[in-house]
Parts: sequence; C-alpha cells; structure tokens
Amino acid sequence: MRQADATLVAQLAEGLARRIDEQGLRPGTRLPSIRKMAEQSGVSRFTVVEAYDRLVARGLVQSRRGAGFFVRARSGPLAAVAPAPAHTLAAPARVDVAWLLRSMFRETSVHGMPGGAGLLPPDWLDPEMVAGAVRAVGRSVRGQLVSYGHPQGFLPLRQQIAASLQGEGVPAHPERNLLTTNGVTHALDLIARHLVKPGDTVLVEDPAWFLIFGRLAAFGARLIGVPRGPDGPDTALLDRLAAEHKPKLFIINSAVHNPTGHTLSAGIAYEILRIAERHDFLVVEDDTYGDLHPGGAMKLAVLDRLRRVILVSGYSKMLAASLRVGYVAAHPDILQKLADLKMLAGLTSPELGERVIHRVLMEGQYRRHAERVRARVDEARRRCVQGLTALGLTVPREPHAGMFVWADCGRDSEVLAREAADQGLLLAPGTLFSPSQAPSSMVRFSVTMVDHNDIWAKLEKLFMPGLSCNNNGQHST
Repeated sequence: MRQADATLVAQLAEGLARRIDEQGLRPGTRLPSIRKMAEQSGVSRFTVVEAYDRLVARGLVQSRRGAGFFVRARSGPLAAVAPAPAHTLAAPARVDVAWLLRSMFRETSVHGMPGGAGLLPPDWLDPEMVAGAVRAVGRSVRGQLVSYGHPQGFLPLRQQIAASLQGEGVPAHPERNLLTTNGVTHALDLIARHLVKPGDTVLVEDPAWFLIFGRLAAFGARLIGVPRGPDGPDTALLDRLAAEHKPKLFIINSAVHNPTGHTLSAGIAYEILRIAERHDFLVVEDDTYGDLHPGGAMKLAVLDRLRRVILVSGYSKMLAASLRVGYVAAHPDILQKLADLKMLAGLTSPELGERVIHRVLMEGQYRRHAERVRARVDEARRRCVQGLTALGLTVPREPHAGMFVWADCGRDSEVLAREAADQGLLLAPGTLFSPSQAPSSMVRFSVTMVDHNDIWAKLEKLFMPGLSCNNNGQHST
C-alpha cells in the first residue's frame, strides 16, 4: 500500500513476520529469492533486501551465503520476570549511596521524585530543540561519524566553549586549555586518576555531592570535610586543615552549591585562592549547576586564570541527560596529562553528542533556553519551599538558585528515608552528603516534585498525618 503511513519496507517485513509468528512460514522454510519476492510484491529489490535484513535483525530469519534466507527455528518462550512491586523500594538496614543510585535508575521508581538524580523533567526542557539539532547533525556529517573524533574533543565545540568562558573572564584556549569528557562525572574521575594517589588527602565540602566521595575513596584518598555555609566553606578551618594535612586537592561548588543551592561570596573566593597558594594545593571548581544561577556568580577560575584552579562543567542538566557532554578547563600541563588518560581509558569521547551540543550553542538557542529553564526552576523552588515549610520542615537559608531544597526534617533523615522507601518514595538523606557519613536531620528535595500531588500526599503521611494536599503543593487541614 503505497499511500500507507508505514513504508513499503516496514509493510513487507511486518507481513512476513506475521506469517512466521502464525506458523504460515515454518522453521527451515526458504523465503523467495530477492528477485522473485520483488516481482510478487511489486516493489524494488532494494526494498526486499532491507525487509529481509530487518527480519534477520529480529532473529526471525537467517541468511545462508549462496543459499538465500530461511525461517529460523524458534526457541521456547522466555520465562517472564515478575517486575518489582512499584510500592516499595526495599531500603537496606543502612541507606547508602549504592542503594540510592540503584533506586534512581529503577524503571519502577516513583515518577517525579528522582531522589539524588538532579535531573529536570523533559517537559521543563526543550526536547524538540535537541531533536532538531540531532537531525541537523545527521544530515550534515554523514561519513564523518564512522571515524574516531579528536582525543581532546570536537574542535568547533571547544572553540565555542572557549569563547563563552573568555566572555566570562576565564582565559581558556580551545587547544591548550580545554578537553571534552563524557559528562562532569567523567571529568572528575580523570582529575582524580591523575592527581590522587593512595593515602593522599583531598578536602571536600560538607555537605557535598555524594558520588565524588565514592570515587575518591576508590583511589585510596583520605577525605576530610570542610563545613559549607551560605557564603562558602569555613575558610579559617580550611586554612588549619590544609596546614595540618597537606591536601592535594580541594573540590568545591562555587555557584549553585549541591545540595544547598548557595553561591560563593567574593571575599570567600579570594580567601580560598590565598589559602590554596599558601599551602600549595589545587582547587577543582565544579560548575555543574552554574547555568541555573541568574548571573554574576563568582568563578574561582576567573580570579585564578587557570593557574591553580581546574574548572569542570557540562550540558546534561540543561539539555538532556542522555547527552553526556562535559568539559575540563585547566592549565596546559595538567590538561595534556588528562587528555592522555582519556585516550588510555576510552580513546575519544563520542563526537555525535558533541556535534549536537555545538549545533545548539552555535545557533544561539542555548542562552534563551537557559533563561526559560531557570525561571521554571526558580518558581518551582519557591513553591517547594512553601510546601515543605507547611509540612513543618525548616529551610535554614533559602537557596539562591538551583533545583534542590536542603531542608531540616527534625529527625534522623536516614530512618526517614527507610520509612519513605516503604511507601515507594525515594528520599536522599543528609548523611549521604557528608564525607564522614555523620547522622543528619537534613534531606535534599528535588523541586521537580512540586506538581505531583501523590508525592505530597506521601510526604504528609511522613510528617503531618491528617493533612490534605491541593494542586499547588500547598497544604491545608
């Protein structure tokens, strides 16, 4: 049917597949030759070849060189695996990072409450913009996608990133200072592999992103936390710890700190660099959520000019989680070592995703897109803080920006997380955000839950049984 929605290839392949499923074509039966099938069906030989190839790919047909195509013998039906019940997350006796990560990626995880995932819903982003960039790249590159990309990353993308960083005051050269990675996690992993040896001390913020704790521990690092306040880390304590332990690195979120949402003040930023110079350690500046800041955030890489600061960032949070594209900006000596490690581990990063990101940036859509996303997140965060406060939680200092609310639940948050898991609700307890895993009453909430009444209803059962929830995340007796 040439006017049908399905292509001729799809129609022919599906028709043959039905005959095979219904035993009209039994195992071992030889399909008509390509020429004969084309004549019988009134289509081209190319159409028949593609249809047969689809059947081979589905395991319904096998090709025998010189003999033709034959219906494959069908194995017995696979035993069905019962899905995990959606109402429980089966929290262990001690909630740990591995459990939280596994739960985040379960297909049965509660929609809208991604625990510690830090992802925005697709309808808050712009999937069509990304899809348009994918189509445009597919039309333009063709044969180039079957070769390796450059080990440092797609050069036009590095040039685009360099121009953006230079506009902010970071002196990043696309050849000497920039390396693309498979997201920020990959960037941090390369840095740790290069700079951290077993027994080395690494200073981290407390609280901070829990995943980096596990990676550093895997390299044998000794982690020491520096308390983080609204304006930045406790610099007096940072100075004392650096003098005592001689750290290799200090890892910090400067803008839109994870999990509190706070941003460094200028005074604290200058003091951190003075301490780093005095005690001769490097600073890794994680700018993962920087695009959610309204502007004017203090970047350590601007003040330091990539002498002692290594800047990492990426695009997955703002565009699509599947676009694992990040970058490192660093001193040339460090960058070359990181590029060598990248090649040893995986040669190059996938160029297709890098070309897609470049297309979005080049067409000038990203800035307006980021502004729209930031406005949506800011409004959701305001409502989320109101809703949590109505449930009796305390937000010590409201976040400046970002997709998280760091709230005090007034009780052991690890126990709370287990109780929530029994209701099918994934919470990220504060103990996971401490390098020492110290008990905590803090919980990190994702603002993406704000429009999900089922989540608020479960939170009410945990905090204030008897309340009812309306459509705006507001609560009334």
